Amino acid sequence: MQAEDRPAAPTDEEIVERVLGGETALYEVLMRRHNRRLFRVARTIVDDADEAEDVMQDAYVRAYVNLRQFAGRAKFSSWLTRIAVHEALARARRRGRIVDLVHGDDEEGETDSMDRFPSSGPGPAEQVLGREVRDLLEKAVSGLAPIYRSVFVLREVEGLSVAETAASLGIREEAVKVRLHRARAMLRDDLLERAGSSLAEILPFHESRCDRLVPGVFQRIRAGDLPPAGALPF
Repeated sequence: MQAEDRPAAPTDEEIVERVLGGETALYEVLMRRHNRRLFRVARTIVDDADEAEDVMQDAYVRAYVNLRQFAGRAKFSSWLTRIAVHEALARARRRGRIVDLVHGDDEEGETDSMDRFPSSGPGPAEQVLGREVRDLLEKAVSGLAPIYRSVFVLREVEGLSVAETAASLGIREEAVKVRLHRARAMLRDDLLERAGSSLAEILPFHESRCDRLVPGVFQRIRAGDLPPAGALPF
């Protein structure tokens, strides 16, 4: 069967209707579709992987119990994410942590997009470097305040639109734009600070290169392999 002949996968909303109609086993499809997003957004708030899983379980149970309240005014994924955010915030408050994702210093700021570069398949060295960069970035993201971390994860990691992110977190779209810009700026600063003295080792000029370069230059001088004298081009 060709791809165009395959039936389209049912939407979240269609599955919700079928679950409400008695096909409760289909709820698993919804969970598997949204596990990653819910884990990530929960962890941005509770900052603990195990507790984030507990949040997910609570969120899925609460969503199932209240499934008939889903009115379809927003996407199901946004509705479900809001429930997970609510559960995560409640857990944070019970631990004595005050996390406010709604209010923030959200004056209008720059909202430029980050440059994206196409990449060919990474080789072994690039894969190792990629893991190191990923670990460094994960630590930097974890260091962001929740109001910035949640927006960054939903926009840059999960790929949600500005509108979807705003709906998921219950904040204004302009707040999403401003917080994403500030999160990017803070990540740049944090990554540079975390790199520390390692910056001096970027693009190193190894001694072996020096050993080849110096005699090569003198060999060209002795052989008269020189450019014509004249004014420098600057």
